[in-house]
Amino acid sequence: MREIILDTETTGMDPATGDRIVEIGCVEVENQLPTGKTYHVYINPERDVPAEATAVHGITNEFLKDKPTFGEIVGDFVDFIGNDRLVIHNAEFDMKFLNAELKMFGFPTMDMRRATDTVKMAREKFPGSPANLDALCRRFNIDNSNRTLHGALLDAQLLAEVYLELTGGRQAGFAITEQRDPHGLLMGASLERKHREARDFPLAAQEKEAHDELIASLKNPLWKN
Repeated sequence: MREIILDTETTGMDPATGDRIVEIGCVEVENQLPTGKTYHVYINPERDVPAEATAVHGITNEFLKDKPTFGEIVGDFVDFIGNDRLVIHNAEFDMKFLNAELKMFGFPTMDMRRATDTVKMAREKFPGSPANLDALCRRFNIDNSNRTLHGALLDAQLLAEVYLELTGGRQAGFAITEQRDPHGLLMGASLERKHREARDFPLAAQEKEAHDELIASLKNPLWKN
């Protein structure tokens, strides 16, 4: 099963008011294992990046001025994600931006049902607890020390680890050495069995007599045919 862990950075909060995507980061996962394949691109939004957005992700107008537009990268992006499921933290936000960009350049938009929202997963699994990415990294002991600013590829890589924890797959996926079965026993380990001498269970005379009477009462027993 192929899934794409995806994150975007944008110029603001709403594509309906002219905000655009400035960065996309994707991590490919197959059968809950990262394959090592990623997709990452910075995008010229063809508009100014507000200072408040730069304060979040550190991406400036100067940095983006020579980067490709979404129209120039959309083919590669669509090819990478294919028709596979997307895994996104706060999926509604990223999906509305992606669909606005796809529509702008004449590509089919994506159904919201295609996306798995890890914010919703976390809130269902840990009701009342913070569900932001930093909080989930702390909960699962995932090193996010490099995350001083938001970044699409870094956040997608962290989310891949969080997602595998939320789905219970991280131990197998990240090669944790000790794996235990539902009873707490170490999988793959041989059990040491203590030798015990055979015990004697003598049959009482009364029990033998009752048994013989039962056998005699059977009609056409198989062992006599």
